Amino acid sequence: MAETSGVLTIDLDAIAANWASLRARHAGMGGGEVGAAVKADAYGLGAARVAPALAAAGCRHFFVAQLSEGMALRPALGPEPMIMVLNGFPPGADEEAGLIPVLNSPGDIAAWSGTGRDVLLHLDTGMARLGLTPAEAEALAADPSPLKGMRVRYVMTHLACADEPQNPMNATQAARFAALRARLPTAPFSFANSAGLFLGRDFASSLARPGCALYGINPTPGRPNPMRPVVRLSVPVLQVRDIPAGTPVGYGASWVAPRPSRIATVAAGYADGYLRSLSGRAIGRHNWQDVPLVGRVSMDLSTFDVTDHPAITPGSMIELIGPGNSADEVALQAGTIGYEVLTALGTRYRRAYTQTA
Repeated sequence: MAETSGVLTIDLDAIAANWASLRARHAGMGGGEVGAAVKADAYGLGAARVAPALAAAGCRHFFVAQLSEGMALRPALGPEPMIMVLNGFPPGADEEAGLIPVLNSPGDIAAWSGTGRDVLLHLDTGMARLGLTPAEAEALAADPSPLKGMRVRYVMTHLACADEPQNPMNATQAARFAALRARLPTAPFSFANSAGLFLGRDFASSLARPGCALYGINPTPGRPNPMRPVVRLSVPVLQVRDIPAGTPVGYGASWVAPRPSRIATVAAGYADGYLRSLSGRAIGRHNWQDVPLVGRVSMDLSTFDVTDHPAITPGSMIELIGPGNSADEVALQAGTIGYEVLTALGTRYRRAYTQTA
């Protein structure tokens, strides 16, 4: 029987190769270890499969955002790799899973003081989100006693503008981070994200923590993508119909056929993460040829003009993400970023993981 739902193919070998490439780059910068951000279910690609593939490649440091993500990941990784929770969590909440909280405020520090646990200390150097403010970091430097009774495995900060190499904010954050660390008790430090790994030696650290680049997103916008592609998304054509010129297609009658046309309806919509903002702007691919999306993306279905592609029939597959139409390119069509395209991918696709035995 022909496919009736989309197929999301995820290349685990490519993810592992991307991690190895970033590790070599960080070493060339004079840096140390390289971890992996696997938050948001490994950017929508399935942390339970992605993280073990990275561990097999040598990764020993994993970052998630929420406690529940860390708890779900521990059985997949076993007891040894470090799993660090960026949003933090209260003492005892990890039920002996051995997760490591990121401490983002003086309140977090007070809660974990004296517990004997490993922690990360987050300094805010320019994001104004989580992390100790400069004033709070200065106060901690003046009186580091709240850090007693815990082991600060890394001091970390997060870059705001790493994907803009010429942005002066990068150098400002590097200087702020160095100045604050110099006043705190000595500890290894964690700095560069994916794009930060392409900013040079000033952004090397004890532990880099790339995310998007592992999954094939370009960490160097405006330049050729140095990462291997990871994702292909193909969806089946459910129906093809011939319509006369002047026939509207889809909700709102937003597209009207300018000529006699053939319209293919495929099994993907915004409930599957195929963003509604792609309406009238995106392309699909069939046999390496572009096929334009017409009409509005609806919850479960989208429509493509296949007038010039007579080989497309019910059961044919149209590729929504893949060579020639990467997640970054789909994001450009949608007016967003590749991160959103990946993390929005829904659960209704059949997932096919490829990996060399």
